[in-house]
Amino acid sequence: MVQMYYDEDANLDLLKDKTIAIIGYGSQGAAQAQNLVDSGLNVVVGLREGGASWNAALSDGMNVLSIEQAAKKADIIHLLLPDEVQSMVYQQDIASNISKGSAISFSHGFNIHYHQIIPPDDVDVFMVAPKGPGYLVRRTYTEGAGVPCLLAVYQDASGKAKELGLAFARGIGGTRAGVIETSFAEETETDLFGEQVDLCGGVTELIKASFEILVEAGYKPEIAYFETLHELKLIVDLIHEGGLSKMWYYVSNTAEYGGLTVGPKIINAESRKAMKEALRRIQSGEFAREFVLEGKANKPVLRALEKKEHEHPVEQIGKELRSRMTWLKQ
Repeated sequence: MVQMYYDEDANLDLLKDKTIAIIGYGSQGAAQAQNLVDSGLNVVVGLREGGASWNAALSDGMNVLSIEQAAKKADIIHLLLPDEVQSMVYQQDIASNISKGSAISFSHGFNIHYHQIIPPDDVDVFMVAPKGPGYLVRRTYTEGAGVPCLLAVYQDASGKAKELGLAFARGIGGTRAGVIETSFAEETETDLFGEQVDLCGGVTELIKASFEILVEAGYKPEIAYFETLHELKLIVDLIHEGGLSKMWYYVSNTAEYGGLTVGPKIINAESRKAMKEALRRIQSGEFAREFVLEGKANKPVLRALEKKEHEHPVEQIGKELRSRMTWLKQ
């Protein structure tokens, strides 16, 4: 059984005399910065001056500096910018301002694993990756709980990189829920695979295809929406709470028999072949190269696909139906 690290395994005092620079103030940046401050740590937020997040961070009571100033001031530089811009910002504003003996940290291993960022040899490089979105990282912390985290050490110049990572995880509430040790390679490749094949890519295509088939067969779009998209949350909640077994236990016998007999015909040998190809492209760096080039070209493919997704009938009918679901606004 893999070892889990908790509060008693992490020494927050290791960070008490350090300045932590959170670079970026999106969902994760805001959540992690606020949690660290509430843990009694010294935090500065590095942002592009005049950017959209600048005023948001100030209104949250953060000490906001330019990225260059934050990097100069920091003992730990924690990069929480989008993957596609981290390398550029690192080269322009951070690389020349890193002090010997400091640390660079991440919440996703993409730029280190795919060599978009090459840190100097005399700094620690670690990762603390919450397994949940920023709003949940913040909310659970304020409730006295936390979100599980992954911890990885890429470079241990000080001999204390793992201890620093555990302390950081405690600062954002991760050790309340448990921390599992991994590597930058394992976190990056499994994270990308999950996003593409299952959590984001696979499930959205399954929803759209199911919706389209029902509508093409003459069923009302509203009914198709409820059966293929709306009820998905109920199923996912059961799986999240108690695994596949709990879900099968609570659905009807009809649903269980139909799901267990038909599911393997939907996710079949051809589906698995496509999944393996997706993993091959991730492991080889082919996907990373494509994604980096997409970012440098101002994301033309992504923008076109986003437009197509927003215009899909399941989105149109869903928007109308959700506007009538007053409880969702709560």
